[in-house]
Formats: sequence, structure tokens, C-alpha cells
Amino acid sequence: MTENTTNIATQATAAASAPGSGAAPRAPRRAWVALAVLMLPVLLVSVDNTVLSFALPEIALALEPTAAQQLWIIDAYPLVLAGLLVAMGSAGDRFGRRRMLLIGSIGFAVVSVGAAFAPTAEALIAARAALGFFGAMLMPSTLSLLRTIFADREQRRLAIAIWATGFAAGSALGPIVGGVLLEHFAWGSVFLLAVPVLVPLIVLVPLLIPESRDPAPGAIDVPSILLSLAAMVPIVFGIKSIATEGLGGFGIQAIVLGVFCAAWFVRRQLRSATPMLDVRLFAKGSFGGAVLVNLFSVIALVGFLYFVSQHLQLIAGLSPVQAGVALLPGLVAMIIAGLVVVPIARRVRPRVLVPTALGLSGLGYLMIALMTDAESIAPIVIAFVLLGVGIGAAETVSNELILSSAPSDKAGAASAVSETAYELGAVLGTAVLGSILAAHYRSALALPASLTSAQADAARETLAGTTAVADQLPAGVADQLLASAAAAFDGGVVLTSLIGVALMLAAAVIAAVTLRNPQPATGESSR
Repeated sequence: MTENTTNIATQATAAASAPGSGAAPRAPRRAWVALAVLMLPVLLVSVDNTVLSFALPEIALALEPTAAQQLWIIDAYPLVLAGLLVAMGSAGDRFGRRRMLLIGSIGFAVVSVGAAFAPTAEALIAARAALGFFGAMLMPSTLSLLRTIFADREQRRLAIAIWATGFAAGSALGPIVGGVLLEHFAWGSVFLLAVPVLVPLIVLVPLLIPESRDPAPGAIDVPSILLSLAAMVPIVFGIKSIATEGLGGFGIQAIVLGVFCAAWFVRRQLRSATPMLDVRLFAKGSFGGAVLVNLFSVIALVGFLYFVSQHLQLIAGLSPVQAGVALLPGLVAMIIAGLVVVPIARRVRPRVLVPTALGLSGLGYLMIALMTDAESIAPIVIAFVLLGVGIGAAETVSNELILSSAPSDKAGAASAVSETAYELGAVLGTAVLGSILAAHYRSALALPASLTSAQADAARETLAGTTAVADQLPAGVADQLLASAAAAFDGGVVLTSLIGVALMLAAAVIAAVTLRNPQPATGESSR
């Protein structure tokens, strides 16, 4: 450990060791510089997710993926990431959270270069899966290191708010920068955004971030790692299969297999003296409830971005930059809400504050369901502002509750649970809402009789495929096809928006019933 990082750790523990000191120490000024460094990988991951949503129409035109491949291009990354987050969080507790952060950052940037030049849809899916592997090392490390650096709860709440809004900041930056790149370069350029983040990260992390780990880690539990993956992959595959093939495929069997592996994983953790994931934490209402709030919120957010980005570009006719600007107010609102909620959370109980915030998000989804056919994009802009305010405020509070409910030496595993909720939500947002939207689109699309069988198959696959087919047709037939595609797609948007309303209401009920301020751990300030 360098002298600078030693100073942070020393100053952060000095007050706690002072005689008669019952409160946790206030973090030194250097700790806030360390927080700024930790934002780099957060921005890296969030920019990658948002840029991909906006690049998807061009990827679909360039690589011609099927509807299932298009979903897997998005899902491969969060699926692998979610399956490995708990394992990587536990590895960080064991081997060092700073070390995992550095390894993950380097690997993520290198694989991003490979993704930028992927020649086929299959190669891009494989690259996205590799990004998920290295991304799983990043996020638990950043959040758990905040627990180490900021022992005072009030300071930590602000730090977590900044951490959470880092995702929104990356999302706000992604569409703008990505849109500029997409208008001047090939779609692969959006993945190269990871590279400029790598250099300052490698230089500054060893200088500013103190190493931390669990002083008494358990053994590496390979079966549990495999079980966590065996639970995630079949469930998501099953959802996709049911949406695209109906009940006649292997969807039900895959979901049953995933649930069985998940139950086996939980049983193994309960029987282990040193579990990879202490599932008993879920017995605390503030922990389990906060995790579910995160899960439902991200499902709604990612599902929204999935269909709105396509609507703005392929139906409304906006360029990638214009589409990014249209969503910018909502992303800015998410950032502001995440910071403003910090002082509010001191006075308003979580079981009141979080449901209120989620109610705003539900109202945003309801606006989309009622005003999809409007010629103006103003309803989408306003709806995303409501969604952003609600999710930004709710996730800041829920993330702080998750960390405060867990022992400090298990911060990596607890952070991994929070991140697993994020990434599982991202998977389900596209797997569930995206698959439902795709199924509705195929069933509602009316094709002109003059299309060849190959053109008809391409048009049924995706909205981007329909747009490509329309470019090959005479003007009158193309207009007829595009009008039918717009009606079919927006009809699916209404359906998925109503599901989004239901998700937000369910999350609000869970928050009202379960969320309470946990008792601070030993040595923590409750301020």
C-alpha cells in the first residue's frame, strides 16, 4: 500500500480508536478524491450500457442479427455479470477489492476493443459476455470500497448518492457522445469509449484507493459459483424461449432447472460456515426489501430505454444525437434526484420516501402507455423525467440501506448483492419486456402481399429489419409497411408500459412494508 492510501486508511480509523469515541470517524478530504477515482469504472460500465441501446439500430442493420440475437447482444453482458457478481464480490473480500478493481478495469477496456471490431452478431455476443466477466470485478469493488473509506454513515450516504448518480451521469454522457460517434464513425466506435478511462484509472487507483479485504475469508466455493450461473442462465433463456416460441419449446423446463439450481445454491449457503453469500441477510427487511426495490426499478428503467431508443430513432426519425438529447432531461433529473434525496432521507423514513419516489416512476410509465401515438416526443421526455426522478431517489436510499445492513467485513458480498439486483434487472428488463414487445410486434405486423419470403422473414424479426426491408421497396409499399410496423411496435410499447406501471406499484408496496433504517454496525455513526 502506498503512503497516500495508507494515510487515508489511518485517518479513517484514528477517531474510532480514540478513547471514549463512540462515533465513526469523518473521512479526510483525500477520501473524496478517491471517490472521484471510483467513479471512473462506474461511468465506464454505465456509458457502455446506454451507448449500446442507442447503437442497437445501427448494429442491427450492419450485422443483421435475428430478434433473439439482438436481445442476446444486450443481455449477454448483464447475464454473465449478474451470474458472477456475488462470486467476484466474495473474491474481492478475499483477495483485495482494489486488486479486483484494477484487473477488471484493464480486462474490460481490452475486451471493449475486441467488441468494437466484432465481424458477426455471434462474435459481438461473445465479446459482450467477456465484458460481463470483467465487469463483475468492477462494481462490487467500487461500492464496497466506499464502505471502507467512509465509515461515518452520513458521509457514506452522500458518497453512495454520488456513486449511484455516476450511473445516471454515464447514461447521460453515453447517448450524447455515442450519438456523435455514430453520426461520424461505425457502430464499433461506441465500445472504444472504455479506453480513455483506462489510463487515469490505472495511474490513480494505486495512489488513492486503500486496499481492503475480509480478514477471515472463507474458502473459494467453486460449486456455489457454478450454481449461481446455472440458476441465472436457464431462467433468462426460458423467459426468452417462451416469448419467442411460446410454451411449446424448452422455456418451462429451463425455468424449472434455473429455480432448482437457485434453491440448491441457497441451501448450500445456509449450510456453509463461511458462505459465499450470506443469504440470512435477506431476513432483514431493510436488506431484502431494498434489493427487490433495486431489481424492479432497473427492470423498468432498462425496459424503457430498450423500446424508447428504437421508437425515437426508427419511428420518430431522430438521429442518435437527437434521440440522446431527447432523453437527456430525464437522465439529468435522475442525477439531481439522487443527490437531493440525501438531506431529505435524514428526515423522511425510507418506507415513506421510497414508495413516493416509485409512484412518480409509475406515473411516467402510465404517461407512455396513454400517449404512445402522440406525434410530439414531449410525452416521452416528460415521462422519462418522472421515471428518472423516482428511480434516482429510490436507488440512492435503497443502496445505502443494503450497505448499512451488512457487516463491514462482508461489504464486498453485500455490494455484490446490490449489483446483482442491478444486473439481473437489466437482464430481465430486456428478456421480459423486450421479448414481450418482440412477440407482440411479430403478431401485430401486417405485411404487404408483394414481399418475398426472405423480406417477410426479415421484417418480422425486428423493427430495424423492417426498416431495412422498406428501403428495398417502392415508395407506396414502403410507406404501408412502415406504418404497419410503427403501429405494431407502439402497440407493444403500450403493453410493456402497463407492465412497467405494475412493477413500480409492486416495488412501492414492498418498500412501504419492508424498508426501515437498520441499526448502525459497531463503530458506525448513525448521523
